Amino acid sequence: MPPATPLEQALSALEQGDAVDASRLLAAALKRPAASREEELAIRCALAEAWILQADITKASAALGRTPDLLRESLEPARVAALWRLHGRVAYMKGEQSRAIALQVRALKQAELAHDSRAIGLSHYELGLCYNQVGDRAIVQEHIAKAATALHAVGDRRHLAFVHSLSGISLAQAGRTDEAIAALRQAERLATTVGARDVLATVCGNQAVVAMMLHRYEQAAELAARSVALHEALGSGPRLAISLATLGQIHVKLGDLTRAEAALHRALEVRSPIQFHETTGAVYDTLAQMHLIRGDHARAREYLERAGDAYGAFGTHTNRWYEWSVKVLQARLELRAAVPQEALRLADAIRAAEGVPPVDASQAELIAVEALVHLSRIEEADRRLRTLVDRLEPREAPAIWAESLRLRGLVQARAGEAAEAYHDLAQSCSVFDLLGERYEAAVSHLALGQLVTTTGGRTLAERHLAAATEVFSALGAERDRQAAHDAQLVLSIQEDRPRPQASPESEDAIIRRLVDAAALPDLLGHETAAALAEAAHTDLAILIVERGPGDLRVIGRAGCDAARALAVAQAARAADAVAQAWHIEPIGRAATHPRLAILPCHQPLEPATRRRLRTLAVVARQGFDLCAAREPVRAPDAASAQYALEPLLPGFVCASAAMNRVTELIRRLQGNDLTVLITGESGTGKELVARAIHVGSQRRAGLFLPYNCTTTARDLADSQLFGHRRGAFTGAVSDAPGLVRTAASGTLFLDEIGDLPIDIQPKLLRVLEQQEIMPVGETRPQRVDVRVIAATNADLEQRVAEGTFREDLYYRLSVIRIHVPPLRDRREEIPHLATFFLRESCDRLNKPDVRLSPGALQLIAQYWWPGNVRQLRNEIQRAVAMSAPGDTLSPEHLSPELSGVIDADAIAAAPPSSGGRRRSANLASAVSQVERDLIQSTLTRHGGNISQTARELGLTRRGLYLKLKRLGVGRKVSVN
Repeated sequence: MPPATPLEQALSALEQGDAVDASRLLAAALKRPAASREEELAIRCALAEAWILQADITKASAALGRTPDLLRESLEPARVAALWRLHGRVAYMKGEQSRAIALQVRALKQAELAHDSRAIGLSHYELGLCYNQVGDRAIVQEHIAKAATALHAVGDRRHLAFVHSLSGISLAQAGRTDEAIAALRQAERLATTVGARDVLATVCGNQAVVAMMLHRYEQAAELAARSVALHEALGSGPRLAISLATLGQIHVKLGDLTRAEAALHRALEVRSPIQFHETTGAVYDTLAQMHLIRGDHARAREYLERAGDAYGAFGTHTNRWYEWSVKVLQARLELRAAVPQEALRLADAIRAAEGVPPVDASQAELIAVEALVHLSRIEEADRRLRTLVDRLEPREAPAIWAESLRLRGLVQARAGEAAEAYHDLAQSCSVFDLLGERYEAAVSHLALGQLVTTTGGRTLAERHLAAATEVFSALGAERDRQAAHDAQLVLSIQEDRPRPQASPESEDAIIRRLVDAAALPDLLGHETAAALAEAAHTDLAILIVERGPGDLRVIGRAGCDAARALAVAQAARAADAVAQAWHIEPIGRAATHPRLAILPCHQPLEPATRRRLRTLAVVARQGFDLCAAREPVRAPDAASAQYALEPLLPGFVCASAAMNRVTELIRRLQGNDLTVLITGESGTGKELVARAIHVGSQRRAGLFLPYNCTTTARDLADSQLFGHRRGAFTGAVSDAPGLVRTAASGTLFLDEIGDLPIDIQPKLLRVLEQQEIMPVGETRPQRVDVRVIAATNADLEQRVAEGTFREDLYYRLSVIRIHVPPLRDRREEIPHLATFFLRESCDRLNKPDVRLSPGALQLIAQYWWPGNVRQLRNEIQRAVAMSAPGDTLSPEHLSPELSGVIDADAIAAAPPSSGGRRRSANLASAVSQVERDLIQSTLTRHGGNISQTARELGLTRRGLYLKLKRLGVGRKVSVN
């Protein structure tokens, strides 16, 4: 094998994300005088890719030179597509999204002219990036799906990883986080497979963002740190800054402001050939949040101004959410700076603005409510808060819900409703603790401690104030720490008063607290423990699921950490434990395991206390049942979460609207066991559709057994399908199970079902209706568990009319009917299928680097393929077999019938419409049109009378009805 050329070496380096090495090799190759113009353009495109990866758009633009419309020479469409795409990427990096979209559209048109799957896929991916930047998620998903189809065909796993990563971010932004996680995992697998470290670094960064959205901050920090390390190793400037900015945001949420500040300042120090104003603005935004927490309002204001300047420098091309983020933070800053009137004005301005994101609108309303509390406008605050809470969905925005609980507690405290205030503040603490929002949790603990200080319960107040003080001290939040210290001083001079007795209002508040907690399953466990501890007047309560002797899982706790909770639970459930030391309260079951509450009980509980505990246990059990009912039904396989970006099976290409409808039907069938009839011309891929249905079903672990009904003599079909007993007929020397029993627990695929002998059809009908068979020679039916999928290219309605196919079997088979369109009706898939079959044939025949020339691709795209996909596959395989490794297949390598039907030299000059008209003139469509015209004219002549029309056409009434339905022919109703 000859040594790799510098261009091949550079492309290999780019595949792994090593842009520095690639640019060095390409710059040297560009200086070689012997390079042809085509080689020079290939080198320039690769060099531009390398500079783009290094974010040097000046050098990328220099490598590309002028746009293709300004070049005097004539270039191949594939090369023009690459040039437009790279010019579009440069515009995207400059923030010129409108221009970038226009350039990528031109790239896509040229890629489609070239029938180049890889170029088509890359253009769709670039368009997805552009539309994601401007916030149009529906268009993003459309381009992502098309990009994935094209890139799957060519086997480009590097860019497939990018596509899955973009899909993950888009899904996360739409709130579909489970799907987002699955997409990002697939991106990680693909990037790891090809060793693309830059892609892996980007994917890890996106995974960190999604984990942060789900409040999984520890996991998010690990992923962001990994992304930072990978980008550092590659020397990636702007992407390293993005990862550092994300890491800084996560550490702020974790309450580690020292590490956050270090990461954020490192992000500002990263040197890049271009300045990413979005990233800079985000860093300043996060620094402003940090100093707001610390109580340094002057520094916070300074960083907010810098953030606004950075976003403004990015221009109108930036996402508007940056603008709203700054405005919300400005309103919060005025609130913390004790200027509630200004905070209220800013918050109301945000709420009144058009296009404000729902999350920012909710945050602005919370700021307005808190400002009203500071202004002692309690009734107005209460009214606005109730309106907000009514439209909040705790599962979608738990942090906003937790803040609304805190504000509701403050409003109720000012209104003299101490019991309700206590439980709202306590629940706010629980939610923030669960989310890992340390600072916000400390603020709620402070508010709760201040409330309890005024109502009694010194020990409880000390615990909450101590928790708040610890966090504020660690964060350097001096103003808040001083407020907690002042509350502790007030508490120290008060006498220790007994805990107030439970009141009806308090009972109602506890129950409401449990009902509200059912919005989040993890929260419900902790809230149940807290409510039970409150009811039993104890400082400790633990909730467990007992999966077996000694196998305990803690699902809720109050008054202790996780380690102590498990130890206490194990001691309480031990055989030698003193029974009187614990009270065990059953709270339903988790699946098949008992759920139990454990409380210390050094003396018998009073009857009133037992009743309270029992009532709370009932409410909690109902809450857990509600949580279980809300859980989404999981797909049968985690791999099914790859969605439309993964082909149902290798070679299952769906780049057309017609095949997308087929794919959607297949996906809908994945959860059931219905019989399916697949129709379509020979060679369209009916068996592939059947296999896709099987693989996506709950029977995928079973056998997929295909059987062609035309391959067996009539007298043997009964035995082959349903089996026989030994001695049932001459030659039956042993028992035979038959295909139906062989496919038990799996899928039996009956191809060409229209040719099944008429005397065998009742036995198949019994299989479908009763799940029973009668093997030859047996006297009693036998049960079978098998799914039947049938396929035909015949006109079953005609055969029903002729009496060669049973009408009842026809209706039983076609419970679900899927029509696979011919290849001529999904012409946009031809280049992708040709590319896939070329790659498959090269691997199978061990002939690497065989390519299709532009002329051959055009010829393949123009031909009408009467044999459909099977003919296309055989044609590609034959051409590869007749070629040598490294050959470029020209039109001369293709079969004479292709080049004989279409003049390859005239392809470029032929108008698309004329080719389309010629391609549509095939036998199947012509026959259908003749049938349609004849039936319509006969119906018209007989005034829509079905009986007379059927008689004249030689059909039965039922056969005519079936044809009317299949051909879409309408009729005028008359009396028969």
